[in-house]
Order: sequence, then structure tokens, then C-alpha cells
Amino acid sequence: MVRQSGWYRGKYLSSLTGFWTCLGGRFFYTFSSIARTTNRRKQNLGGIQLDSKNTRSHSVKCGVEKAPHRSLFRALGLTEEEMNRPLIGIVNAKNDVVPGHIHLDTIAEAVKAGVRLAGGTPLAFPAIAVCDGIAMNHIGMKYSLASREIIADSVEIMATAHGFDALVFIPNCDKVVPGMLMAAARLNIPSIFISGGPMLAGRFQGKKVNLNSVFEGVGQYNVGKMTSDELQDLEENACPTCGSCSGMFTANSMNCLTEVLGMALPGNGTIPAVYSSRIRLAKQTGMKIMDLLEKDVRPLDLMTEQTFRNAITVDMALGCSTNTLLHLPAIAYEAGVDLNLDVVNEISKGTPHLCKLAPAGEHHIEDLDEAGGIPAVMNILLEQGLINGSLPTVTGKTVAENVSNRANLRPDVIRPVDNAYSQTGGLAVLRGNLAPDGAVVKKAAVAPEMHVHQGPARVFNSEEEAYAAITGGKIQKGDVVIIRYEGPRGGPGMREMLSPTSTICGMGLDKDVALITDGRFSGATRGASIGHVSPEAADGGPIAFVEEGDIISINIPEGKLNVEVDEATLAERRKNWQPPEPRVTKGYMKRYAQNVLSASTGARMR
Repeated sequence: MVRQSGWYRGKYLSSLTGFWTCLGGRFFYTFSSIARTTNRRKQNLGGIQLDSKNTRSHSVKCGVEKAPHRSLFRALGLTEEEMNRPLIGIVNAKNDVVPGHIHLDTIAEAVKAGVRLAGGTPLAFPAIAVCDGIAMNHIGMKYSLASREIIADSVEIMATAHGFDALVFIPNCDKVVPGMLMAAARLNIPSIFISGGPMLAGRFQGKKVNLNSVFEGVGQYNVGKMTSDELQDLEENACPTCGSCSGMFTANSMNCLTEVLGMALPGNGTIPAVYSSRIRLAKQTGMKIMDLLEKDVRPLDLMTEQTFRNAITVDMALGCSTNTLLHLPAIAYEAGVDLNLDVVNEISKGTPHLCKLAPAGEHHIEDLDEAGGIPAVMNILLEQGLINGSLPTVTGKTVAENVSNRANLRPDVIRPVDNAYSQTGGLAVLRGNLAPDGAVVKKAAVAPEMHVHQGPARVFNSEEEAYAAITGGKIQKGDVVIIRYEGPRGGPGMREMLSPTSTICGMGLDKDVALITDGRFSGATRGASIGHVSPEAADGGPIAFVEEGDIISINIPEGKLNVEVDEATLAERRKNWQPPEPRVTKGYMKRYAQNVLSASTGARMR
């Protein structure tokens, strides 16, 4: 591609003689009488000249002293033409374990094609990914949230050690998306995201189903509402394709919000994994990173305080996973933005709840995509003056330019404002003497009769204890199940409580029983499930002092969560409390427990 300035980006003209010079991230062709062979020798000997505008990759490929480095690039099979181009890191979370990731090599190849089309050299490296569904209800879930920090740190290591000029991130599932966004903000080099896309919903007995349907099926089976043959049929049909699980669970919530943060092209959050349009989007993403590099557009140019407010607003309209209120603060911290949980209720008060996707309703991400996706939702909010349309995005256009005139093609999926499910958002932060630093509930998925509830505490010190009591028929209507010592430090790892909550729902108790924990929930959780209670029990938070039979008061509309015990009694219990011994005494989780902060901070590391 010939530029008006007379330089050729990423091109090698073998029919001409001359030499290339590295300058300001671009390669200028200067005519000379030097023969091509001499030019090549000059390059091999480090004849490429540098100045103060040199790109990141110059640190690994330019100058005499980088001859060994270039030798190693040649060992990869790179030609001089490829080395003369910007080096683009492709962060690929593909593995053979996670259904949301088994196809990511296809996405990566499409991204590489786009990068090459636009004149860059793509070089892929891996990131780990945990499948929360497979890790659920055993020791593996301790490692899920903790993997977010490993992902961020490992990307930082690889990108810095190898001098990449820019990065394309390919995540899909729960902790990978926020971990990569944290890394992008921390590194602050041109970056863009393309997820693997959502799974299609399954079909069972004429209805759409998903992974959560199987968890609830276990509860139905335990109380005789489902036969073993029916459960097996559900198991075989709930997850029919590759991709992130098909509801508005954590992975899809974060992939949708990545669009809102301006870090991905429209469609990133909703185009199904198996659609060819997902591959085309990946190619466009690969081409777009070269444009971002040329214009030096960086993550911190996009992820500002106003962008995070937009993200929370869309979060409220969609009714996303409660885990977004762990991840957005952690990403914001890396971006230098202070995101206090109190802003959630402030924004929620003025944001209509427009979508009820699984687990809150019957629709799935494929339906949201058909309705017009995130741009259609944002256009409605923009028209109401609820989001900032002037903010920049990776498209090179503003938010308003991206979403204006994006029609809502399915008002049954994205309700108009005058027919919203409620005039307030889908998530809420609760406070009170049980959670002085806050707790989180997906109120969009709570039965109306449980928005205000009082009941006796049934206290358990682990998920396993609570699950045994639930499946053993020991929980009665009206009870409030308390699961503690499952927080970021106490767990350690802040396990998801999907098995207990799904079993409660499957047994038909979701309109009668609440569950409160200093752990967290899957995005697939529904019912009166209140998590992220802070401070956690292991840090001496009030949840540690609740006793069997104490009356718990929940008032979601007023944002209150209290134990009906006077302060003097709580103070006396606090004096007699002894912190438990650590549950993990070696390895990564020991270090994690020693350094992780409260859920109210996003459970980030010290």
C-alpha cells in the first residue's frame, strides 16, 4: 500500500536496490547505489538505524547487537520481509479442555490472515483457561478466579519479553476475558479483542436449554421430578456446540462488556461461535490492529472512567453476571480508574432493565445477536441519554457512530424502555451490618416474592456442608442458607456456589429460600442468591459471627442486608472468634490467599 508520504509499510520491493531503515515504527525505502547483497549484509550486521521513535519490536530485531535475536527469529522460519514488519502478538487461549476454547485456533488463523493482509507479522502464544463448569463443586473451583491473575501476569511476561508492537487477544470463557483486559490495560500497547463467541442453546423436550439446566436437573432428579433417562437426555443435548455457555453467564457478560469498553469490534459478544461471520470478524480484527498501531491508539485511550460507567449502564440493562462486579473493578484498577461499588446502585436507579436472558429468562445470546446485539441495546440507552456517545473505540469511530441507527429487530428480546422489565438495573449492591463493605445480587433473576425476605439462618462453613444439607432435605421454606469461609482468602479462591443454588432451584425452593455467601456465584445462578459478602469471614467480617437461627433480613429494593442481632451481641461474638487454620498450605493458592484483597476491591492482588 503506497502512502502519500512516499513510504511503504510492510512491503519489500525485491526489484529495487536500496536499504531499509527503522524509523518511528515504519520502514522507509531510500534509493542508493548499494547493491542488494550489500544491503542484506548491512541488515545482518545491524545496519538498521534507530532513533527515539523506535517501536517496541526494535528492541529485539534492530542493531548489530540484535544479530543473535534475528538468528532466533530466522529459526522460527521468519523471512527478512516478515522481520521488517511490525510484530503482532496473538494471545490465544485455545486448549482441548474448555468447550469455549476448542475452536480458537480457527479464530487465531483468521486473525493472522487479517494481520498479514494489513502488513504485519503475527506470532501466537498461549494463555491458560479454566472451564468453570468442569471445575465446579470440587477443589478445582478454588483455582478459577485465581487463574485471572496468572493470565494477566503471563501476558505481561510474554509481551514484554518478546517486544511485541501490538496485541490481539483471543479469549472466551469466564476468567480469561477479564485477565486479558487487565493485561491490556497494564501493558498499554495497541490492543484489540476477538472472542470465540457463544455456544448455541440446546434443545430438550421442545425448549431451549443450557448448562445451568443440567445443574438444575440434578436437583430435580434428587426430589423425583426427573428420571435418570430424562437427566441423561438433558445432559446429552444441553451443550450442542463449541463456544462459551449460551446464556448471559459470566463469559458472555464479559465478552459483551468488552464491546462496551471500546476494546472489540461490534458483534464480539454475541455472534455465535459456529457462524462464519465470527471468522470474518476475526479477520477484520486482525486488520484493525494494524490501524490501531499506525495511529498509536492504546487501551488507556479507550478505557476511561466514562467508559466504565457506560459498561455498568449496559450491564444493568442486560442483567449480566454478578461476576462483572468483581472483574470491572479489577480491570479499572489496572487502567488507573477508581471504580467504587456504590456507583452500581447510582447507575442502576436510572437504567431500565431491558433484557432477561438465561438464567433470568428464556432467551439466549443467539437471540440477542438476532435482535441486533450490543449495538442495539446501546442505541436505546444512547437515545435515553444514559451512555456517553462521544467516547472513542477500536473501530476508529465513537460509540455514537458505532451504534446509531442500529435497530432493535426483536422487541421481545430487547424490550423498549416503556416496556422494560423494570425501570432499574439487573444487579444491586446491598449493605448492612452483615455486609458493611457490600454484597452483590442479580436481582433480575430473583423471584419478586424474595426481594424482601426474613428468615432463620442455616449456617455452614463450606460449600460441601451446605450442599449435603440441601440434598439431604434439611433446608425448609423460609430458611436463609449462609455459606461462609468461601471468600477470596478463606476459600481460598472464592468458589462459585452453582451446585447449591441450582439444586435449590431444581427442588422448587427458589421462591422460598435465600442463599448468602462470602463466595461468589456462576453467571448461571438464579434465585435469591447474595454473594461477595465483604468483609469475608476469614477476615473477621460479620458473616463469621452469624449463628444458627439468627434472623436475616433482606431488602433488595432498599439495598439492605442485615442480621437481626444487636451490636453488643455481635461484639461479644467477635471477641470469642478465632480465625480458622488455612485450608491450603502450599503452592499457588497459598500465595494467592496471602496476597488477595477483598471482593469489594474486585479480589485483586496486593
